[in-house]
Amino acid sequence: MKKIILFLTFFIGVSAFSQIKVLKNETLVEVGKENSVGLYKKENRFTFNYQDINTSNLNTFRSFSFNDLNGDVSELYKMISDGFIDEPSGNITLELPSDIIELHFEKNYGQPTVQFIQYINKNKKYVGKSQFLNKKQIDKIFGIGTTKQNLYKKAVEKHTNANQPNATQTYQNQVTYEQPKSNTPATTPSKTKKSRK
Repeated sequence: MKKIILFLTFFIGVSAFSQIKVLKNETLVEVGKENSVGLYKKENRFTFNYQDINTSNLNTFRSFSFNDLNGDVSELYKMISDGFIDEPSGNITLELPSDIIELHFEKNYGQPTVQFIQYINKNKKYVGKSQFLNKKQIDKIFGIGTTKQNLYKKAVEKHTNANQPNATQTYQNQVTYEQPKSNTPATTPSKTKKSRK
């Protein structure tokens, strides 16, 4: 009887270990990083990781992700670069599968900068903000000028003109963005005052 109990105990122990499965270790590949903002890739999924300056705890890091199905990473880089050349009148809104991201452009010390504003889980109550980034820092994050920019499908093209996207565009990735509409009317010729003699 003791031998049967010992055999059953051994058999149960072996069968329990046979349920353990070794998983493949897949790590994130860093595309680029500048200070507390980085872009990482795992397979076809890209993740922005940033330190949230909107909280009192400076050790809070947040992230948002999307798949690069239709050259979305290149398109995002182009949108940001175009915003540096011709600053939009309002925030550019991007809808990701689980978050809403706004690109907020602002001049700091006369230099154009951009800030990522994240509405976590598409909830306007929970907001994360990255630091302000200039063109040189954005280029470093996207790996421009290095072999890391080859990690996304479409090579980033250098655009000399500031073509603005249509009001709303949708990709297979369900990433949509909205260009803010200008509230300023078309420019009218300025009137000059006649000097009186």
